[in-house]
Amino acid sequence: MRALKIIGQILGLLLLIPAVALGTLRYEHRNADGPSILFPGGALTSGELHTGPEPDWRFTKDVPTVELQLDDPMSSRLIWIIERDGRIYIASGYMRSFLGRLWKHWAVQADQGDGLAVVRIDGRRYERQLIRINSGPVLDGVAAAMATKYGSPIKRQDIEAGNTWVFELAPRGRET
Repeated sequence: MRALKIIGQILGLLLLIPAVALGTLRYEHRNADGPSILFPGGALTSGELHTGPEPDWRFTKDVPTVELQLDDPMSSRLIWIIERDGRIYIASGYMRSFLGRLWKHWAVQADQGDGLAVVRIDGRRYERQLIRINSGPVLDGVAAAMATKYGSPIKRQDIEAGNTWVFELAPRGRET
């Protein structure tokens, strides 16, 4: 009986140490200039802020992930980017599951808030507004681009059913 108690204590410590280390790293990274692979970050502050005409977004076809920062609440994360017909989009999957909505709470915050964001691509920052796209033929193109770029099995029906949420990264101030 005493041996089981000692084994339980050792296992508890072995689980507690990495849990505390990960929690500490996440806490320390919350105000960093951008996210890490594992943890969300703070405001995107470095990099030139783009001004001028809308860029030709085709260059993002070769960019696997970008840094996305919501303005409210201020936090940033790494995310896939999709370009289609000169516009850029991001997607958040698993939105009809409890774990998906918990894990992807940024999408809920963007949808319920003002959608103001900054995206950093190759060190350059762009002020954007996230506009959720719920339906329409544009989703066929976005789903096809996701399949080509990332091998995603997402279809327009998945997006219209609310399983995956798609946001256009539109210029700020554009009518929704």
